[in-house]
Amino acid sequence: MKREIKDIFAGKTILILGLGLLGRGVGVARFLARAGAHLIVTDLKSEKKLAASLKGLKRYSNITYVLGKHRVKDVDAADMIIRSTAVRYNSPFVLRAKEKHIPVEMDASLFAKLMPEGVQIVGITGTRGKSTVSYATAHILEQSKSGTGNVYLAGNVRGVATLPLLEKVKKGDVVVLELDSWQLQGFGEARISPSIAVFTTFMRDHMDYYRGNMRVYMRDKTHVYRHQKKGDVFIASKDALSAMKAYGAPKPKGTVVTPTALSRDMKTKLIGEHNRHNLALAVEACRALGIAERDIAKGVATFSGVEGRLEYMGSIKGVEWYNDNNASSPDATIAALTAFKKKKKPVVLIAGGTDKNLDLRELALRIARVPKAVILFPGTATDALLDMVREMKQTLPIMYVESMKEAVSAAHDIAEKGDTVLLSPGASSKGLFKNEYDRNDQFIKEVKKLRKK
Repeated sequence: MKREIKDIFAGKTILILGLGLLGRGVGVARFLARAGAHLIVTDLKSEKKLAASLKGLKRYSNITYVLGKHRVKDVDAADMIIRSTAVRYNSPFVLRAKEKHIPVEMDASLFAKLMPEGVQIVGITGTRGKSTVSYATAHILEQSKSGTGNVYLAGNVRGVATLPLLEKVKKGDVVVLELDSWQLQGFGEARISPSIAVFTTFMRDHMDYYRGNMRVYMRDKTHVYRHQKKGDVFIASKDALSAMKAYGAPKPKGTVVTPTALSRDMKTKLIGEHNRHNLALAVEACRALGIAERDIAKGVATFSGVEGRLEYMGSIKGVEWYNDNNASSPDATIAALTAFKKKKKPVVLIAGGTDKNLDLRELALRIARVPKAVILFPGTATDALLDMVREMKQTLPIMYVESMKEAVSAAHDIAEKGDTVLLSPGASSKGLFKNEYDRNDQFIKEVKKLRKK
């Protein structure tokens, strides 16, 4: 580890508020333990639930664990606190730290504060599309022979902590960060924004977290560009710019770029008009970094998409299977159904789950009209959708299942040669699954089993 990094953290007592199950917290803890910090790791989950995460830190003797709770005395003992996105910005423990003037940091924004000069960050946010834009941007840059050093993808990426990149990055490198609204709270507190910022879409989502307040949701999103300087670049869709105006967001200080859609001259493997818009944003981010047009076109043509986002999983006995697991809001599932309606192929939809305090009526209309059959997981969103579809007096075949195994089996039985099976929940995974990654993994596992039969 670089000496200057050790000098920042060695000997300090650092409290990690929230270890989590997705690997990012483990990555941060491992990095800080190697840097010589004295770590206190607290999490509301039990030791049993955190077993996989704890296993990854077993070798470090300079970590103290407090599980099943957070404690004020651990806050008071800390020189620095790193909170996970699962810990709210107004948690009493965060507020206590601020009262005591103890620095509260977050993984991605702390990296941005400490990274070496000459490293560029492309920060990408939005309600929908940010993952596809992030992965596409990184792919184009990695394939390119013009313009950048090493390329790293981090932020809201499963199993990847951003802070440990301090050991790797150097002048000329590019870090592409997918940033959700909670990670952007850290950028807001640090008063920094990426030099190249992308805002994909802004839709009603996460209202369970934001308690119905779209202005607060927009405030968090705007930290992607809010602290840019003159000469920085802000790339935004027309929809995002309209939403910014509607919610009174501050005007960007950097150069604003607004693509319309991907040029028809550029070939892509992705389906759906929304993905052509996503790729257009990725193209502009690469142009801002000086990537040659021929390299951009090649990168777009070879990009095959992101796991869980309208991901083609192959054909089984003439039935095509698609994984759109990360469609956890009605708008995302509507986009997927629109894409398949244009393909004019019958769809067996696997959907449903827990409501996020979002309007489900338009999704209910699409469900009533587009799929040939629907398989639904239990949850409050499912209950509401069923009531709405029944009000429409549709005779659509609907099945109610209690597991992913049942869902995949039912879809296999219903689908005929030439059909498409689409997992696109349109709702939260809470309840039946540990999280959306668990839902994704279970779907992949069951489809693989089906392929072997």
